[in-house]
Order: sequence, then structure tokens, then C-alpha cells
Amino acid sequence: MESGPQAIIFDLGNVLIDFDHRIAARRISKFTDKSQEEIYNLFFDSGLTALFEEGKVSPQQFFQNIQEILNLKLNYEEFVPIWNEIFFFTEKNLEVYNLARILKGHYKVALLSNINTLHFEYVEKTFPILDAFHNIITSFEAGARKPKKEIYQKALEILNTLPEDTFYTDDRKELIVNARELGIQAHVFTNIEQLKKDLRKTGVKI
Repeated sequence: MESGPQAIIFDLGNVLIDFDHRIAARRISKFTDKSQEEIYNLFFDSGLTALFEEGKVSPQQFFQNIQEILNLKLNYEEFVPIWNEIFFFTEKNLEVYNLARILKGHYKVALLSNINTLHFEYVEKTFPILDAFHNIITSFEAGARKPKKEIYQKALEILNTLPEDTFYTDDRKELIVNARELGIQAHVFTNIEQLKKDLRKTGVKI
């Protein structure tokens, strides 16, 4: 019997692709009297963003809420590109992508992301990185976002692996806690060398 993980799950944001909501907050601030900080707090990890990332509100509903809260002088068509153009691809991202592609030849490799439908469609269209994965699990399709245990359970179900046979990396420490409680071998992503070290430690052959 082969030892070590049978499946490897990667987070998306700030692991495979970098992003900064402040880019959008800065641009949006020209169309509202709210500060960049207020806009940023509304965009990143707010209750409204959580609903959008769980697929509980449509893109149009999300925009209408944003428009009302910020008294925004923008229409939906103008808002969407500003909302989406927060992603950028770095050397670090390229190294992780190349590693994922190598691992895909020997393990089940999946992507697990807290992401809304607009951002996902934009990333899919703009950055050719999703071919490194057998499975892509998004919060908006799963109806739950990390750190809810349901989304990790959904990933295990899709991959058809046991928690102890599954390796998971995420840049946010608070998002790996519940994964660990389920028995998943979860590790905080800091850089490519640390990731390789963690993978080897659990028995993954690179």
C-alpha cells in the first residue's frame, strides 16, 4: 500500500494568483464619497462578500447592494471590470503552478477557493492556470466558504479521498484550522520552498 497523501489541494488567492482588493477600492473611491478603507472593508471578507462568494446573491444583486451602501455613481457594466481587475501573476505564482502541474501526473490535484462567480470567470479567461487541476471546487458552487467544514467535506467527496490521505495548503492560517480538525494534512503556505518541504514531510514525492 502506497503511503502518504493521495490528493493535494491548493488554495487559489495569494498562492496561485495574487490579488489586492485595494486596487479596486482605489478606483471605486473616485465614484463615491466613501474612503478607500471603508470600500476595502466592504469588499474584503465582509458579510456581503461572503454571501456573494457562497452564491447566495447574484452579481447584479451584489452590485445593487454595493451601489446603495456606497452611493456609487457607476453602472453595472462599469463596475464589473473594476471589481475584477485586482489579480496579478507573480514569479511565486508561476513556481506553484509549475509544481501543481508536475504533481498532477502522480496525484489527484484540486483547487479549493473562496471566490465569487465574477472573479472566477475573470481568472478563468485571463490567466491560463486552471489546467493544473483535476478538480476545481469554488465556494460559489459549493454554497459554503472556508473555514466552514462543509466545503472541505465537499472537496474530499469530489476527490474521493480520506482526510488523512489529503494534503492541503492555504496562505491564511485561520482557513486551515477546520481542515485539520477534519483530519486533513493542512499546512500554511508561505513560499514554494516551505511548500515543497511540507509536501515531502507528509510523503509526497516531488
